[in-house]
This record gives sequence, structure tokens and C-alpha cells, in this order.
Amino acid sequence: MTKNVPITELKSFLDEKAAYYEQPKFIETDPIQIPHLYTAKEDIEIAGFLTATISWGNRKSILTNANKLMALLENSPHDFVMNHTQKDLEHFDSFVHRTFNSKDVTYFIKALHNIYTKYNDLESLYTPFNKENNLQAAIHHFKKEFFTLPHLVRTEKHISDPLKNSAAKRINMFLRWMIRDANAGVDFGIWTTLSPSQLSCPLDVHSGNVARKLGLLQRKQNDAKALSELDQQLRDLDPIDPVKYDYALFGLGVFEKF
Repeated sequence: MTKNVPITELKSFLDEKAAYYEQPKFIETDPIQIPHLYTAKEDIEIAGFLTATISWGNRKSILTNANKLMALLENSPHDFVMNHTQKDLEHFDSFVHRTFNSKDVTYFIKALHNIYTKYNDLESLYTPFNKENNLQAAIHHFKKEFFTLPHLVRTEKHISDPLKNSAAKRINMFLRWMIRDANAGVDFGIWTTLSPSQLSCPLDVHSGNVARKLGLLQRKQNDAKALSELDQQLRDLDPIDPVKYDYALFGLGVFEKF
């Protein structure tokens, strides 16, 4: 299956692949397994957000370090965020995942405390932008709110900004986890004020390369412009749930070496 195939044939192919990969067994090798450790909305949000934040590089390393983070949060992410002391934050002094270090993670904990104090959950930061046909502007405003406390400028790079031409792969992945329904046993569907139709594909080297081979994406860079192009193509295939195709594109690239 390559580019220039009829759209009906392409849709059938991708629908089949999406259904094949969106199964509970997908969790076994994916960072989404970390928020699946929890049942409370706030714990799932925080575990998911922090895990998505460090989801770049070697998958084994991502899982190892995400589990370390949860242990440092005493396996009660929301309780730790809301009730930690300065002394508790010293336990993170040795934490590092690539360029995400102890100073970054301790700021993230403080910022999350600030957000949960003001809004009660992360979903509420996105809800005011529910009128958008996508959530890229909402991500920009979430980042602005997240960094209202004093912080190191370097920490800002760990949340991408689509309005600065980033594809924002990790935050779009987090939003997929929170918003798509849980019927298949993979995503959570715990954010009900936002619609799966607004989601954007977590565009990375794997999904981007497969999308180009299938003729869904022409732009060579994996940036916000490429994401907008891919978004439109996926919405044409399924306007209600376009990001189900993330499973197809990712699975084809990572597991099938398409």
C-alpha cells in the first residue's frame, strides 16, 4: 500500500490497521501503561501528563524513568502534588531523563499544584477553547498558564507551543489519552468537555514517514504546518475520530517497518 491509491481503499486499509493496534495489548509496550496504573481522574491526568512530557527517545528508557517518577511521587501523583513539602522535592535531585532534569520536574510539580489549586483539574484549562476546530491554540494557552510561576527559561522547552510552529507531538499524545473514549481499553476518555474530533495526530518520525508513503502528507518537516496538513487528511477519512489513525500510522512505522 503506497500513495496514489483510491481514497476508499486507503480508508479501509487504515481502519483495519487502527482497529488491529488499538487493543489492550498495545499498552504493554507503550508509555500509556503508566497512567493505566491509576483509577482516579487526577492521578491519571498527572501520571499521563508527566509521562507524555518525557516520551521521547528510547521506549524502554521512557518506561523506566516514568516508573521512577511515579515512585518518587509515592505512587499517589495528585496527593503528592497537592501536599508535598520542599523537603519532599529533594528526592528528585538525582532524576534525569535526557534533558529533563530535577529542576524541570520540581517546577512541573509546583506548576501542577498551582493549576489544581486554581482549576481543580487540567481539563479546565482547555475547556474555554472548546469552540476551536482543533486544540492547538488551547495548548498554547495551557503552556502560558503552566509557566506563570517563577521558573528557569530552559524548562519551557519541555512543553511545545504549536503557535511557534511545533507539531507538539507529546502534548497531542497526552490529549489523545485523555479525550478519546475508553471503549477499546487503551485511551481513557475522562475529559468530556472536549471532543475527539478536535484532536490532532501525535506527529513524529514514525507516523510522519508512514503518512508520506501513503500520500497523506507532502511537507517534509514534522512541524505545525505538517500537522495541519495531516489533520485535514485524517479528518477527511473520519471527521468524528480522526486520531484513531495514530494507531495505524504508528503501528505501521514501529512494528511493521512500513
